[in-house]
Amino acid sequence: MNPNAPHCRAAENHETGDMADQETSKNETPDSDLKGHACIQSYLNTLDGSPGVYRMLDAQNRVLYVGKARNLKKRVSSYAKPSGHSSRIARMISETTSMMFLTTRTETEALLLEQNLIKQLKPKFNVLLRDDKSFPNILVAKNHGFPQIKKHRGAKREKGDYYGPFASAGAVNRTLNQLQKVFLLRNCTDATFETRSRPCLLYQIKRCSAPCVGYISEGDYGALVQDAERFLSGRSTHIQEQLAQQMQTASEEMEFERAAALRDRIRALTQVQAAQGINPKSVPEADIVALHLDHGQACVQVFFIRANQNWGNRDYYPKTANAAEPEILEAFLGQFYGDKEPPRQIILSHGIDDQDLMEELLSEKAGRKVELVVPQRGEKMELVAGATRNARESLARKMSETATQGKLLQGLAEAFDLDAPPHRIEVYDNSHIQGTNAVGGMIVAGAEGFLRNQYRKFNIRGDDLTPGDDFGMMKEVLTRRFKRLLKEDPDRKTESWPDLLLIDGGAGQVSAVAEIMAELGVEDIAMVGVAKGVDRDAGKEEFHRRGKRPFALKHNDPVLYFVQRLRDEAHRFAIGTHRAKRAKSQMKSPLDEVGGIGPKRKKALLLHFGSAKAVGRANLADLKAVEGVSAAMAQTIYDHFHEGDGQKP
Repeated sequence: MNPNAPHCRAAENHETGDMADQETSKNETPDSDLKGHACIQSYLNTLDGSPGVYRMLDAQNRVLYVGKARNLKKRVSSYAKPSGHSSRIARMISETTSMMFLTTRTETEALLLEQNLIKQLKPKFNVLLRDDKSFPNILVAKNHGFPQIKKHRGAKREKGDYYGPFASAGAVNRTLNQLQKVFLLRNCTDATFETRSRPCLLYQIKRCSAPCVGYISEGDYGALVQDAERFLSGRSTHIQEQLAQQMQTASEEMEFERAAALRDRIRALTQVQAAQGINPKSVPEADIVALHLDHGQACVQVFFIRANQNWGNRDYYPKTANAAEPEILEAFLGQFYGDKEPPRQIILSHGIDDQDLMEELLSEKAGRKVELVVPQRGEKMELVAGATRNARESLARKMSETATQGKLLQGLAEAFDLDAPPHRIEVYDNSHIQGTNAVGGMIVAGAEGFLRNQYRKFNIRGDDLTPGDDFGMMKEVLTRRFKRLLKEDPDRKTESWPDLLLIDGGAGQVSAVAEIMAELGVEDIAMVGVAKGVDRDAGKEEFHRRGKRPFALKHNDPVLYFVQRLRDEAHRFAIGTHRAKRAKSQMKSPLDEVGGIGPKRKKALLLHFGSAKAVGRANLADLKAVEGVSAAMAQTIYDHFHEGDGQKP
């Protein structure tokens, strides 16, 4: 490197992730305040042809763009040219005041590091995937003699066979529902299974074979499990033929009730296959990824094909930063499969620039070959055409909804005298019953409607609060929310800061919230209290702002309906969170408070005595008789329930 080369303002170098020990950082101290092309040009003498990742930063040290390069010097030199750029790239270059570089051993490492940095930093000129939820699977648990079939999401730690991914929880539930009709497998927990003394309702409606009470042998149940796994693996033809033969035999032997049950199972199996819609013969395992771009807005449709069956689809709306199709699709693939296992084949609607590199990265991640395909004919082309049509229709609906939402936000700004339509609205509500199981809820809305992945719940933990003190609860919620926001983003560089707060309440609540915000030093955020108004009727809401008279909107004003929806959503979320907390507390057992009692010992004690109350009444000798409970543990349990009562063992 040339230490005397002119450079623009340097940026602090942050090494990211597990790649840090494999990288060499390149960043020089500036000698002048250059900007744009001149700034980028000043770095060229410090670079060589190594692969790596570069970052462009603005005057506030915010990351504008993260990119990877096979040859850093060659890639950066392309930005130093004063012409030949798209409007997006030209704007990005004009805002650049510093750059950062990280070299890697290989280009594959550079691609992986680039995607990690994009996810972490969310630069405004990169394509960003805004929804990266995990996908559910079907799990056939194998830790019991009678395996359970159930929905599973998250790390695959439980022993058993996993089938998926499915596009949504709804797709899994529909398939499980039909599989229960066909294969009569249990979905109850092991604890429920062990405590049953008679068949449950699922047996009565022919959804389970009741292994819990011995209505089916372990061998016969195992055969049903094998059939279910064959179906989930795409080998359903043999199952249908076998069921048809069994039905014919039962009919010939005049076992008409059994024949009718088999007929119902065949019908259910046919319904599963019909509901799947697309069942490609030539594609056993693939993701179909189709992109439609319109006026800078994009929709990516992903169809999941497993075992020659369609296991659902999901649409995504990445932030495109006005990029072209190949760049959008490449960025989408890198971010989408960042925490998901890729299938053997990914069928694309558009080609990407670094296809060989992406294949290498995904193959390395999966531990087997992953192929990217852009079909030109045949069944795969038909699959892509169908996915593209879905993407086009989904984007049209999304753009229509966004336009409507934009009008509502504009109306909201006019009604509440805001400087501009709010980009982020936060609505707060509390829920409790006489102060017990108190929770606070925050919902978020913006130009794209409700942003459910940004909802937050707050377990009220203030010990000094008077039960039912709504002011105190709101103070705790807002204090925790904005203290964390000030800690994570004190300069307000991200979109996490709200433009408008909606509070459920009148002038008193608004004044209390204003005082809280003043204490925190964030007084510039607009806030409005939504009071029920006369007779607490919907449509007669009054709006309160600090220092101004309350007012109401016309009964048929769309903005009024919009505010009602926001308030009702916050109420729904807070109540749902409260109910979940209350249900959890009701399920809590006195045994949970005994030190050293884990799930296995708890289960053994409940099975032996029948209830936690009976455990508390048991004498020491009876406690010692429980399998897995030592003499010392029996003494601990006994002392816990009889402490201070003077009772002898």
